[in-house]
Amino acid sequence: MKFAHLADTHLGYRQYGLFEREKDFYEVFEKVIDKIIEENVDFVIHSGDLFETARPSPMALLAFQKGLLKLKGAGIPMYAIAGNHDSVMRKGSIPPQVIFKKSGLKVISTINPTYMHGDIFIAGLPYYPASHAKALKSKLAELSEKATHHDKSILVLHQGIDKYFSLSHELEIGDIPDNFNYYALGHIHKYINDAYGNGRLVYPGSGEIWKTSELEDYRQNGKGFVVVDMEGSKPVIKRVKIDIPREFIERKLDYNNLESGIDGIKETIKDFDKKPILKLVINNVEDDTRKVYEIIRQELGDLSLMIRPTFVMAGEQMELINLNQDKIGPEQLIEKQLEGYGNSEVTTLAIDLYHYLSKDKMDESHELISQYYNDHYSNDDKDVEFKTEEIQNDDSSEKNDTQITFKGDLE
Repeated sequence: MKFAHLADTHLGYRQYGLFEREKDFYEVFEKVIDKIIEENVDFVIHSGDLFETARPSPMALLAFQKGLLKLKGAGIPMYAIAGNHDSVMRKGSIPPQVIFKKSGLKVISTINPTYMHGDIFIAGLPYYPASHAKALKSKLAELSEKATHHDKSILVLHQGIDKYFSLSHELEIGDIPDNFNYYALGHIHKYINDAYGNGRLVYPGSGEIWKTSELEDYRQNGKGFVVVDMEGSKPVIKRVKIDIPREFIERKLDYNNLESGIDGIKETIKDFDKKPILKLVINNVEDDTRKVYEIIRQELGDLSLMIRPTFVMAGEQMELINLNQDKIGPEQLIEKQLEGYGNSEVTTLAIDLYHYLSKDKMDESHELISQYYNDHYSNDDKDVEFKTEEIQNDDSSEKNDTQITFKGDLE
């Protein structure tokens, strides 16, 4: 029995605010569906972040519906979990995947975490933030126990694991049960295929380039999905690469040889089917950067979808950073500030809140704090009550801030 495993399609993502980029993600998804049907698989697993947001646009919903109906017409069911992007972290909420249950989508959720496909046991959970790791580990233990009753089993998760994602992970590698045959992971956008427990742990990667930091891995491993053969004692993995519709071109130019550098780019991109995105570093700039940018725009603007230049003035040096290495970011700054508390759970809560509040996800923030309080402070017979309210800034021209307050004693 064979199945296709994909993740992180992020339908509806309008990269750089460009509608052309949103359409690129739809085009890649359509290619993936067509290729899956060609591979003649028995079923499909999608490991989260099907959509870019928990409230997808009609166009994003339509793009998925078309793909799902194609699979249904070919007799191929799909099993799916919600990722962090297409989850709404509050009680009683449902992910957008549920809309398609009547169209045949089999949604793996906390309410219905297991399925049987023939003799294969499929178990999984939607995304859990790091501050909910205790609950996640408990549920994983329950699924692990159920898997012991089956010869072939698949675990579906959308989580970062410390071994592969050191910046902000939700689980350590030892937290994963070791008695499944295949671990269908999502969340990390690069391709990972590793031995674990009784089988293989795989992140198929994203379908498109969601961030430019993915370019190096894309050039090494491509984008796409995997086909998994479960017939033998061990799963056999085949990587299926999908061509992305638009190229990202990175070039270093020297201001003193700007004309020849631009001519080289023109030669490279002149026959592209779609206008590429140009990421340029111009060294030794001796003029007003606005003037240099205008030259680049005049020469390359009609041949490219977007130009992202970085200017290095003459006499200055640009420190090149390997984007795949760990780097200081908001999460690390929060962690540093909270070191003195000696409480990793508080640090995790703060980082999760940063992620939600920076995207104006007030409902998710509300639920996160409520859950944390109930887990650590409240008595069994009472829950904490939260409310949100706006704070009027002294300067009425500034946007109002929002604060979350609560009722109850913190001991």
